[in-house]
Amino acid sequence: MTKITAAEVNKLRKQTGAGMMDCKKALVESEGDFEQAIDYLRKKGQKVASKRADREASEGVVMAKITDDKKSGCIVAINCETDFVAKNQDFIDFVSSVMDLALANSPKTIDELKAMKLNGISVEDTIMDQIGKIGEKIELSCYEIIEAAKVFAYNHQGNKLATLLGLNKDEIENIDEIGHELAMQVAAMAPVAVDKSDVDQNVIDKEIEIGKDLARQEGKPEDMVEKIAIGKLNKFFKENTLLNQQFVRDTKKTIRQYLAENDKDLTVTEFKRVMLG
Repeated sequence: MTKITAAEVNKLRKQTGAGMMDCKKALVESEGDFEQAIDYLRKKGQKVASKRADREASEGVVMAKITDDKKSGCIVAINCETDFVAKNQDFIDFVSSVMDLALANSPKTIDELKAMKLNGISVEDTIMDQIGKIGEKIELSCYEIIEAAKVFAYNHQGNKLATLLGLNKDEIENIDEIGHELAMQVAAMAPVAVDKSDVDQNVIDKEIEIGKDLARQEGKPEDMVEKIAIGKLNKFFKENTLLNQQFVRDTKKTIRQYLAENDKDLTVTEFKRVMLG
């Protein structure tokens, strides 16, 4: 039987994040071969993943972060099964490491991020290692990226909600305050688009049909149904498009008016909002 030292166990633990006993068993089973031990732990994760494939991973951690030059930012969401795991600092640190990897390399898709190497192992395989270590279903569920003249990130307390927001200018005196306020507005008010013209046509058609159905249920004349539905659509735009929403900090003005007060050409280029559940 190959003698396994504490230093070898600790080295494997640092690389994989697995528990000490799991690492020792992996090294014993692989007769001290480090690469085989890593494969052993990964296969354990695959076995756990297979058993828990039907489980609901509705908990987890969502994080948003921007680059040092504030020209781009991303959101990463990694789900798990229980709030206990989501609040564990090791799991939070793991999500943070994936976030930093994404921020440094700017992958364009979630699949590109999964294929990237984290400490010499792909993110996808690292997640499998985490499954073996933790014993829960874990998945990289969302990855969003924004590039703009200036990008802002907001992380809501508890790591369940995060937003990114891009502005078309970066040299306005109080731009940091403006960006922060708007990133929080997106978190609080959950707009579906920046402006009316950005709303998907399928959403518009659905809202019109809902408006017509409600009007008919209320007994409105058929020749008024279309007009009533358009009125309800305009209300939808005011409540659900960022530039037309009331500013949370001052409900007497819209976001569009708030921006214009600071600079007539200032606007939001894009935003992302990711929330667990």
